[in-house]
Amino acid sequence: MADSTPVTEQSTSAPKSKNAEKNEAKRKEKMAKFLAKQEKLKAATTTSSEGSKKEKAKTKKALESQEYVENTPEGEKKDMSRPMATAYNPRAVESAWYAWWEKEGYFKPELTADGKPKSAGLFVVPIPPPNVTGSLHIGHGLTIAIQDSLVRWNRMLGKTVLYNPGVDHAGISTQSVVEKKLWIESKKTRHDLGREEFIEEIWKWKNLYGHKITVQLKRLGGSYDWNRSAFTLDEKLSKAVIETFCRLQEEGIIYRATRLINWCVRLNTALSNLEVENKELSGRTFLSVPGYSADEKFEFGVLTSFAYPVEDSDEKLVIATTRPETMLGDTAIAVHPQDPRYKHLHGKYVVHPFNGRRLPIITDDVFVDMEFGTGAVKVTPAHDFNDYEVGKRHNLEFINILNDDGTVNENGAQFEGMKRFHVRRAIIDALKEKGLYVESKANPMTVPCCAKSGDIIEPLLKPQWWVNCSSMASEAIKVVRDGKLRIRPSTSEGDWFRWLENIRDWCISRQLWWGHRIPAYFVNIEGMQQDQSVDTYWVSGRTLEEAAQKAKKKFPDVQFTLEQDPDVLDTWFSSGLWPFSIFGWPEQTNDLSLFYPTSLLETGWDILFFWVARMVMLGIKLTGQIPFSEVFCHAMIRDAHGRKMSKSLGNVIDPVDVMEGISLERLHAKLYEGNLDPREIEKAKTGQKADYPNGIPECGTDALRFTLCSYSTNEARDINLDISLLESNRRFCNKLWNATRFALMKLGDDFKPQATFQKTGRESLAERWILHKLNVAVIETNQALHERNFKEATRVVQAFWRDSLCDVYIEWIKPFFSADADLEHQRSAQDTLYTCLEAGLKLLHPFMPFVTEELYQRLPRRLGDNIPTIVKSQYPLEQSEYDDPKADNEFEVILSACTTARGLIDKYKKQTNPIKNTEKASNPTIFNTYTENIHSLIKGAKSVQVIPKAQSLPVVNETRETTLEIKISIGFN
Repeated sequence: MADSTPVTEQSTSAPKSKNAEKNEAKRKEKMAKFLAKQEKLKAATTTSSEGSKKEKAKTKKALESQEYVENTPEGEKKDMSRPMATAYNPRAVESAWYAWWEKEGYFKPELTADGKPKSAGLFVVPIPPPNVTGSLHIGHGLTIAIQDSLVRWNRMLGKTVLYNPGVDHAGISTQSVVEKKLWIESKKTRHDLGREEFIEEIWKWKNLYGHKITVQLKRLGGSYDWNRSAFTLDEKLSKAVIETFCRLQEEGIIYRATRLINWCVRLNTALSNLEVENKELSGRTFLSVPGYSADEKFEFGVLTSFAYPVEDSDEKLVIATTRPETMLGDTAIAVHPQDPRYKHLHGKYVVHPFNGRRLPIITDDVFVDMEFGTGAVKVTPAHDFNDYEVGKRHNLEFINILNDDGTVNENGAQFEGMKRFHVRRAIIDALKEKGLYVESKANPMTVPCCAKSGDIIEPLLKPQWWVNCSSMASEAIKVVRDGKLRIRPSTSEGDWFRWLENIRDWCISRQLWWGHRIPAYFVNIEGMQQDQSVDTYWVSGRTLEEAAQKAKKKFPDVQFTLEQDPDVLDTWFSSGLWPFSIFGWPEQTNDLSLFYPTSLLETGWDILFFWVARMVMLGIKLTGQIPFSEVFCHAMIRDAHGRKMSKSLGNVIDPVDVMEGISLERLHAKLYEGNLDPREIEKAKTGQKADYPNGIPECGTDALRFTLCSYSTNEARDINLDISLLESNRRFCNKLWNATRFALMKLGDDFKPQATFQKTGRESLAERWILHKLNVAVIETNQALHERNFKEATRVVQAFWRDSLCDVYIEWIKPFFSADADLEHQRSAQDTLYTCLEAGLKLLHPFMPFVTEELYQRLPRRLGDNIPTIVKSQYPLEQSEYDDPKADNEFEVILSACTTARGLIDKYKKQTNPIKNTEKASNPTIFNTYTENIHSLIKGAKSVQVIPKAQSLPVVNETRETTLEIKISIGFN
């Protein structure tokens, strides 16, 4: 307990024994020396003038702002004989190390003499390949921070480790970006250039941004084996894609069919369901649509009712729709068979008001809800997914009314050639003229949008290549249920089952030029009319020659020519092969046998189905093995306000801008380097000004990685990134720097550490306490990393460094380095300090690779320690001899007294009288023994005296406790 009552008299004490008197005399003598030294120091450091302080601060700031120039030759080791800088500079610290690591081959998987993985185990992580659409963003930074932390941790545990880099061609995204760039710069389309020349333009883009991405990955410290870098359009990986298509097509798993697909008019290609984002509208809403005038908005969230005239009757049948333009493709009206309102119309027809087409009135108890609307529903089988199924059940006509560019085709009567949403308005006007329009009213609805372009998706009937996923999905479900594949967090595992249990066939055709061209060939038989939409006249081939042989076998004794499908495969098709195609599959390479299956697939939860599920399905199907044993889905990064990162909001952060710092003006300027619309640029600038009014300060790679990991738990779904936390962790780096610099000064140039980190038996209470704290940190950090709880791992390591090592132990041992200090105590304190520094840097290395390497290289080495880099050092493991709960409890009593004393000083700092602080202690001698250390730890006190009270306290838990008063005389230097 603490008693903060000011006292002016010294408390009485009980009679002392001879030994106690002798100890007290020694203590007073040491205290007198200490106080004399403090007075001398005070006199020597008389406060300087304010002008001098300002001048020093100005000089320091000028030095810190100077541009650092690294003189180390590329790939050479940094010269550590140079004096250690007085302050942490991330640019200086992070320079040169990566090139040296890479040149020395420290990131290559280390095998045994006979070419096998090491006995400690194997850890393989294939990078989720970034798209070559542009630079990396902060989300990639999170991915790399988490993955590389695990990679470095496992490497330091002595395992054979491979972190395989690469990039993805990203068909739709990359082609879209280059097409937009081409139009802005030259007002040309890809069709103006032609397929070959346009693909050459994309390769130029790929080479530019592929290099930029590589530079960013290195800046982020990713410890990749660059000799194994892969690109999804490389010859090796392309061979795997062709083999997969042909093999699955031969088995009938891949087939060709004319079915409804999601069509993006803006990009002119089909999309999978996963590439469609649904926009929920609560009612009447006006939206801009890509491809129309910027000032033009169209009405959505409205239910429009109109009437169809019943044939040979004055009666009219009223229906309602949210998409009036699709009525041009109506081929039936459906009613419920039990609806009494329409029983007299069963088997009759209505007449289309614009083309005269007879539409049968059909009954369908699955499709029609009698209670909704009028109970009569228009059926447009070629432009609606639900209507498509109705059309198949009733053998209705499928009439496509749209061209690929979103204009109405020849089936649109007088509306032919008009854009789809202009037709929407025109049809309503025309219905009004004919007296068939009824009403329009607000209606909640879902609008499907292209995730890439923002365009409104049109269901369109097209012949495409499809993958039957049902049997592969069953296998993917089974391996998770059986525990062979672990998915974290647990919420993602639930999503996995729900999606795979309801999986649909996968459309893999894309109407693009950039990507893997589909290795399928149409057999044009001389003199025969053929339908390209059916599977019958198609063959696949690994080569043109193989396709010709298949065609000859299928169509003997006829003349034919082969025409390759102009479409390319869905990007996710090639990405689904990534974990084994990077190792040379379908060839049985040495890398494939060594490194496949991989250990971990770490990615965002948002592409669990886009990518992860397809890798598992294809991996099991093609290799017979699960491609990885664990999936860890990290959270989605949002801004400090919880908003999704978006270029148009101006909140997308380039990790390099965080590492190097950037002004608000430069942030604005970077917006013009992309393809943003001028209106979006102004909106983004406003967002940047609000979020980063002073720009982004330089934080460095280590602070960025540490911060991103500190947000990440094994259950998190979203992260709201706050720049201020990055600044805080940058200051933490500075604390590491200053603590190590101080420690090295106290160790001295001639310090030789003990040969091992074993205890000597001469450790003081504080040393036993800090080693206990180190051991606890080691146990908890390893456990947290094993559980993929990066937030906990970073918290534990930071708490050890900041709260235990820096704020307590280093402060505690300062008196041991005085001129008259006991040399035995000093040496023991040095050995313990070295052990903590060495282990602490290793603990921190997976999260902060650069600053830990820089500081590690400045440490003297133990006898026989020839490890050249912290990258290859042994990660700290539990040391049972460090476990010392008794020392922990006893030292915590001292810390409690010091904490209370600091609080009292803050409270009574204007008071000159002594202040007493009362603490209960089972071992009162520790206060007498460590008075100087306590004084050093308290800070701000002129002196500290320990005075045992006369009376004793009652027995508590069989332990007699004595109340001690720490008498603090306040005096500020």
